[in-house]
Amino acid sequence: MSEPAMTTVLIVDDHPLFRRGVRQLLEMDGDMECVGEAADGETALALALERTPQLILLDLQMAGMDGLATLRALHEADVPGRVVMLTVSDSDEDVIAALRDGADGYLLKDMDPEEMLERIRAAAAGEMVLSDRLTRVLATAVAGPKDRDAARLASLTGREHDVLRALARGASNKVIARQLSVSEGTVKVHVKNLLKKLGLRSRVQAAVWAVNHGLR
Repeated sequence: MSEPAMTTVLIVDDHPLFRRGVRQLLEMDGDMECVGEAADGETALALALERTPQLILLDLQMAGMDGLATLRALHEADVPGRVVMLTVSDSDEDVIAALRDGADGYLLKDMDPEEMLERIRAAAAGEMVLSDRLTRVLATAVAGPKDRDAARLASLTGREHDVLRALARGASNKVIARQLSVSEGTVKVHVKNLLKKLGLRSRVQAAVWAVNHGLR
């Protein structure tokens, strides 16, 4: 039997020592491989397009093209990898802006190494990854008028409801596909449609929105 493919990771941070530390952390895991490092957004975008990493760990505060601008550029270029912010900033504005621009998670650099590795593994598996103390901020980011939310929820199909509940549990597309006996491609279509109907930008936002509305 062939060995399972490694999850490829791109590290984007303007501090060489931090990049080295994250790379060493990834090397502790037998299922992840760092395929590149970038110190700025322009280099990150070029490497992402060239090497198509499955996961991008992106700092927020960088000279030139900062993390938010890089995040938007990655999405505009249709880079397929998931993007998780890894930063020192825990300000409400930065967290909300990153989520609204489509980040798949938000982790703080002051996490214990073991916990950080666990969250990165979860991100690689397609789960939402959030530092614990940011839950309140995320709830604010996806809050909306209750009547409008009710109308949006009512617009979902039964299968889209099922997918939304699975997102609230942090399930990956592969897990959702297995649970619903459909293809991963079908799950991706459902996720895209429900995001549009709910007016959200990412599966992380959808997961938090679902939890806030009692969907599990």
